[in-house]
Amino acid sequence: MKCAVPVWSARGARTATCRTDDNYGEAGVRRRYKFLLRPTSKQATALAACVEDHRLLYNAALEERREAWRRARKGILYGSQSKQLKDIRSADPQGQGRWSFSSQQATLRRLDRAFQAFFRRIKTGRKPGYPRFKGGGRFDTVEWPKDGDGCRWNSTSDSAARSDRTRVYLRGIGHVRVHAHRKIAGTVKTVSAKREGRRWYLVLSCDHVPADPLPPAGSTVGIDMGVASFLTTSEGAQVPNPRPGRCSAGRLTAAQQALARCARYSNRRRRIVARVAALHAAVRRRRLDHAHKTAVWLVRNHDLIFHEELRITNMTRSAAGTLEEPGTNVAQKSGLNRSILDAGWGVFLAVLHAKAESAGRVIVGVDPRNTSRTCPDCGHCAAGNRVTQASFVCLACGFARHADIVAATNILRAGLALQT
Repeated sequence: MKCAVPVWSARGARTATCRTDDNYGEAGVRRRYKFLLRPTSKQATALAACVEDHRLLYNAALEERREAWRRARKGILYGSQSKQLKDIRSADPQGQGRWSFSSQQATLRRLDRAFQAFFRRIKTGRKPGYPRFKGGGRFDTVEWPKDGDGCRWNSTSDSAARSDRTRVYLRGIGHVRVHAHRKIAGTVKTVSAKREGRRWYLVLSCDHVPADPLPPAGSTVGIDMGVASFLTTSEGAQVPNPRPGRCSAGRLTAAQQALARCARYSNRRRRIVARVAALHAAVRRRRLDHAHKTAVWLVRNHDLIFHEELRITNMTRSAAGTLEEPGTNVAQKSGLNRSILDAGWGVFLAVLHAKAESAGRVIVGVDPRNTSRTCPDCGHCAAGNRVTQASFVCLACGFARHADIVAATNILRAGLALQT
């Protein structure tokens, strides 16, 4: 394996939110913390060079695997590629030799996991998706698999000893300031530096985080997710849909139109690409912030939460069809798909499950079929029961109520039946 030396080298939204990936175990909870890094200009340049060198290492390892299979039908595993790192670092001390050996091993393990997933998809009959080379904008994370091996969390140096600010030491980069907006618990296992647009983030994966269950709330609820209202509970409460993508659509359209008029490889194009990326990042942060706040509200006030087990990928599949069998109502379905993705149901459910598990709550998914067509009073199920998007009138007994509240009530009953 030959690794080439590179020849190129808001205040309203939370800039450093904490994502949790909680799993109960015998020793506690596993959690990830995400903090904003505040590097100097030299450190930012070094971070970019570190990511670039790891990207080149990933691509070189992928090229070696491809060529070995093409020429000799021979597969190469992680162990043989990891043994070559010593020679690569000796041949390029000012490039690959600057960085941590363990972080380079983590990059090779990342490629190995991609191939394992490729072969697993082949065995299960799914679309294989062969691992691809990483372009400049598709490789933004470097991982150090052990705290103290090429990295050190909450480090101090001679210049930082007089400061109470939190810092992290990364080999080849130095002691970087961290905007630690909250205290971490447990033992730091892995450290990752991640680039998002012009910002750098530090991601800490911690083990043995003590669980913090909430006191019983004495309440059970069913929730129905929608587009007109983001969420409706069986108690009648409705959470409005912030529609972050639609609110920023005008600025995104203007920025993308300006991008289309730029000459390739020009400085102006690079600036506008950064502007478009910043707008998309702001939309993502608003969506995530809304998901966190809504999930916290639900988890604090309810012990048992039932939701629809939605297949969002199938729901947002294109209706364009083919030339032989073109789809119908393509423009209407395209707008609905855009609204569903803008609401961020998948992000919200992931956050809700993580927070509920950390707080000792129970989350149950139920079958969403006919939940908005079934009368909660008499049980009559018909498509005509739902007169409009918001109106429900039973054809059998005349029961009338808001359609989303009816759906949430049916979800609650179905969930309780599953528990029984």
